[in-house]
Amino acid sequence: MNELAQWANFYLLTSAAAGALIGLLFVVIALGAERRLADGANKIRIYLTPTVIYFASVLFLAALLTFPNHTRLTAALCVCIVGVAGLVYSGSFFVRRDLKKGYYELHDRIFHAGFPFAAYGLHVWGGILFLHDPKRGLTLVAVGMLWLLGVAIRNSWAICVTVVSRPPGRH
Repeated sequence: MNELAQWANFYLLTSAAAGALIGLLFVVIALGAERRLADGANKIRIYLTPTVIYFASVLFLAALLTFPNHTRLTAALCVCIVGVAGLVYSGSFFVRRDLKKGYYELHDRIFHAGFPFAAYGLHVWGGILFLHDPKRGLTLVAVGMLWLLGVAIRNSWAICVTVVSRPPGRH
């Protein structure tokens, strides 16, 4: 399909960025493990796991959209499935009490759940719009991917600063 072929370079760039940043997060995890953070296991689940998932969903969506022989329907389904799965995942941070208590500040919940929820909403909206207006639909999907990538970069930076700024063995 010609509409997706025009976006091939964008998908290549976003998937390469997401993949490289996932690798760097694993380096941060290794550094954090060496520093023996006392609350590390809980904070990994609350802070690192969503960030890795947000990078991985950008990578996964970019890979899905580069499949050859997509029809409008299959491409829209791929985008909507990733979007709905992301809505459920990021929305769970607002519902589950154990996760709500684990965040230090309200702005943490906004950056780790609120903004990603909106980005996944753009994916669903873009996937539905793609069936009727491919150019606008793919633009919304691209905005959602960039937003998710930007939020994950911000969250990664916050995690790195936290790991580096704490003395080894301190809470």
